[in-house]
Amino acid sequence: MSERDAAGGIHSVAPVIERRTRDARGALVGYLPAGFPDLATSIDAAVALAHNGVDVIELGLPYSDPVMDGAVIQAATQQALSGGFRLTHGFEAVREITRQAAVPVLVMTYWNPVLQYGVDRFADDLAAAGGSGLITPDLIPDEAEPWLSASERVGLDRVFLAAPSSSDARLAQAVSASRGFVYAVSTMGITGARSDVDAAARSLVARLRDAGCTSTCVGLGISSAAQVAEVLEYADGAIVGSALVKALADGGVERVAEVAAALAEGTHLTN
Repeated sequence: MSERDAAGGIHSVAPVIERRTRDARGALVGYLPAGFPDLATSIDAAVALAHNGVDVIELGLPYSDPVMDGAVIQAATQQALSGGFRLTHGFEAVREITRQAAVPVLVMTYWNPVLQYGVDRFADDLAAAGGSGLITPDLIPDEAEPWLSASERVGLDRVFLAAPSSSDARLAQAVSASRGFVYAVSTMGITGARSDVDAAARSLVARLRDAGCTSTCVGLGISSAAQVAEVLEYADGAIVGSALVKALADGGVERVAEVAAALAEGTHLTN
């Protein structure tokens, strides 16, 4: 079950991650882009993640200039845009996913679409759809005051990124500004499954802990249950994107469900 507030509305990812850290190795966060290969299928695929061991859904909003995305995700988001995806479809997807599955849904979006839509309007519509908050890969905390204010007003989570190249001061800013978790980028490059998760991730998480972070999830490059388990030895959550998007592209909802279930094996405690 998802953890909602006393009014039964918005729910934060933090209690979910805390519970999974207590009861399992940690949390599994799964990314898929809204609108790929079409809106209805993207909703079905996200629901399938929730029903196959994914604890938090990261729903990407397709964007015309996805500078931090690898080839698999870029191809998927471009197909979504070519199929007529509009930002309002993202709210529709969040509403349907949260209606069908009891998991938090974080929206991952570049900042420009939020600015174009209107920061307060975006916050209001995301909250109304049942979303939990935003992951904003190209927004830094010291330029985020409008979003900090809007998210505070409606109770949405805000997830900022931290990279191995970040200074201690920048890490402290990310920790202070984030609510839900801090997204630790395990490599310096773009997204995409790799055979080995960058060892820099372990050092980055340790630095975030030193900066006062109580919840951090590691993303970029995780593609197997073994890598999920490895990351959860030192982090609170493992984020998987490209492997799930490829599964959806190759075999539809059935295949993405199978891959999610296999990845979720990495969260299971063994005695």
